[in-house]
Amino acid sequence: MAIILGIESSCDETSASICIDGEIRSNIIASQAIHAKYGGVVPELASRAHQQNIIPTVDQAILQAKVSKKDIDAVAFTRGPGLLGALLVGTSFAKSFALAMDVPLIEVNHMQAHILAHFIDQPKPAFPFLCLTVSGGHTQIVLVKDYFEMELLGETLDDAAGEAFDKTAKILNLPYPGGPLIDKHAKDGDPTAFKLPEPQIPELNFSFSGLKTAILYLVQAEIKKNPNFLAERMDDLCASVQDRIVSILLNKLKKAAKQTGVKDIAIAGGVSANSGLRSSLLAMGEKYKWNVFIPKFEYCTDNAAMIAIAGYHKFLKKDFVGQDISPLARMHV
Repeated sequence: MAIILGIESSCDETSASICIDGEIRSNIIASQAIHAKYGGVVPELASRAHQQNIIPTVDQAILQAKVSKKDIDAVAFTRGPGLLGALLVGTSFAKSFALAMDVPLIEVNHMQAHILAHFIDQPKPAFPFLCLTVSGGHTQIVLVKDYFEMELLGETLDDAAGEAFDKTAKILNLPYPGGPLIDKHAKDGDPTAFKLPEPQIPELNFSFSGLKTAILYLVQAEIKKNPNFLAERMDDLCASVQDRIVSILLNKLKKAAKQTGVKDIAIAGGVSANSGLRSSLLAMGEKYKWNVFIPKFEYCTDNAAMIAIAGYHKFLKKDFVGQDISPLARMHV
């Protein structure tokens, strides 16, 4: 039996999870509401909140899993990418716990963990599969050949899809985090109401900076004509924005599937919780005879269950690190 404690602290979620022989027994997430006041994540405040939350979060995860600290066989933690101060808190705790309990330490790449979240529950994709990983900081298409053999086929050249959602929400005067609110308004809007450009980026790469600028200019022009524009057309505007971001993502994913011939297609990351992306991917999968894999909502955003499952597969390989390990703000898949 292998019992893995997973620790996630890459941004503004403090999370702990217990994985027993590949089965997630607990997944506790402590969110940080303080950032809403500032319209985005403040790194220093995130670090302080992690320090406050990490011990009670780990205690709750262990309690919920009905194990004791002495039962834990290894500690897996997010090494990066992420906010350096936030990563330091999780890394320091993991190193201290491993040292105190005399158990191995396992580093986990946060982006790989998002992809490996698909191995928490059934059904699971077969290797090789394509994964569109979309979050506030990353937008990538990855060819997943094995648990830890991944090839980056394309990525954003500037802003990530999640950042595009959140910054658009700011333009629309929606509170942070704005991505879920755009999704909510979009359900009642007409996605064809406003014509927005699709960036012509070569190969399988993405760009969202130009789209954000186009949205800003559109809103400014419409408000000049009608000061009540946002209040009157919010649903249609959100639906149009969401439809364009989703189409940019899925057009590249379709291109990647055609180039590779891979039929198992997955999405991961915080933006994979977006209802428009999920429904459009399912429709595209039906059209092109893909096997589509979409994670549960609780495994889309940052969570320790994905760290624990990645740690479990590394534990099986005895892929451990020493106490000299340090976090990395930037890491590649």
